[in-house]
Parts: sequence; structure tokens; C-alpha cells
Amino acid sequence: MVSPVTVVKSEGPKLLPFFKATCVYFILWLPTSHPSWLSALVKCLPILCLWAFILAHGACFLRTHSGARKILAGLVFSTLGDAFLIWQDQGYFTHGLLMFAVTHVLYSSAFGMKPLNLQAGMVAGSISVLSYILLYPYLCGPFTYLVGGYIAVIGFMGWRAMAGIQLTNDLWTWTHMSACLGAGLFMVSDLTIAVDKFCFPLPYSRVLVMATYYAAQMLIALSAVDHQDGEESRRRG
Repeated sequence: MVSPVTVVKSEGPKLLPFFKATCVYFILWLPTSHPSWLSALVKCLPILCLWAFILAHGACFLRTHSGARKILAGLVFSTLGDAFLIWQDQGYFTHGLLMFAVTHVLYSSAFGMKPLNLQAGMVAGSISVLSYILLYPYLCGPFTYLVGGYIAVIGFMGWRAMAGIQLTNDLWTWTHMSACLGAGLFMVSDLTIAVDKFCFPLPYSRVLVMATYYAAQMLIALSAVDHQDGEESRRRG
């Protein structure tokens, strides 16, 4: 298992552009009431930097590790989702929702189905069901089904991320923990969006949504770095 200190030393410098781009987003804080290509670029820039973070590990790394390729593809669809959500008031909210649903399918595939860990599945499933129960009275029309489907997809992704955490043995790495924390923060971010959009306005919702979202994407991207160990473990298993 790779030491977290080693990871910080080797991967930290590659993440500096991401941290700078995130700071630019929060410093500029462009108004969401006036969507523009500039605001879309500023919002998407941290995710574009995570593309570069994974690509910096080289073409050979991506060719030999399918998990990393799937996480990179997920980041690409996330960027499209971010761009659509800039114009959500012009009717593109559903487009963004679908792009992020594809993202979660790709992340789930990257995390894999081993170990199965049904206990983690029960936890993720319970969170998903409770989230839908909270939102259901406020949903109408197609959103009743679209939001329900989206919650199921992100809940499945959360299960596959949590499944790698087995504290009773050493069959996990720091990247399993990174993926688990990233998935959890993604669920918090999306639930905050849903409550603020469909239920009632939340104070400081945009800060909470974007802070948890960027942190989630960074942790999931970071989990791709040690994906070769996970794939080798699955082959040995």
C-alpha cells in the first residue's frame, strides 16, 4: 500500500493547477443570473485541470489501466454537465442531469464490482431512499422519474466507492478511501442542489455545492492514480 505522504509528495505538484483554478472560481464568483461562456469556462476550469492531472501520468498509464480511463471519461462528461447547468434556467437542467448520470455510470465501472460488500450497498441504498423520500413531495412531471433515476445511479456509484473500504483487513488502499470520500461529497453536493432547486432555498447553497463538488472530483481523480493496484488485486482475487 502506498503511503499517503508519498502520494502527497508525488501527486501534490500535479494538482496545483486545480487548486489555483478553484481559487479563481471563488474569487471571481461570477453571478449565476447572467450565464455566459466566461462563467462556463471559469466553472469548468478546475475539472479541466483534473483532466490534465490524469493525462500527466502518461499515455502508457491510461492504456494499461482501464479504471483511470473511465474516471477521465467521467470528468469529460462532468465538464459537459457543468456547462449545461450554467444555462439551466434556459432549459438545460435535464441535459446537465443526464451528463452527470453518465459520469456516475463511468465512475461505478471504474470502481468495479469486487468486493461486493453488501453492507456498503445497504448504507448507500438507505441514503438514496431517504433522499428521494425527502424530495418526492416537491417533484412533479418528468422530474419525479428523472430525479429518482439519478438518485439510483449516484447511489450505486456511492456503493461501489464505499465497497472498497474493508477495515477488518488490508485489502484496501488509501485510494479506496479517497474514492469513498469523493463519492460521499458528490452525494452531498447533488442533494444540496436538489433541495435548493426543488424544495426550498438554502443559505449559502452555492458555496456548499461547489466546495463539496470540487473536493469530490479531486478525490475521485486522485483515486485513479493507484488504480493499477486495485486492478492487480482484483486479478489476483
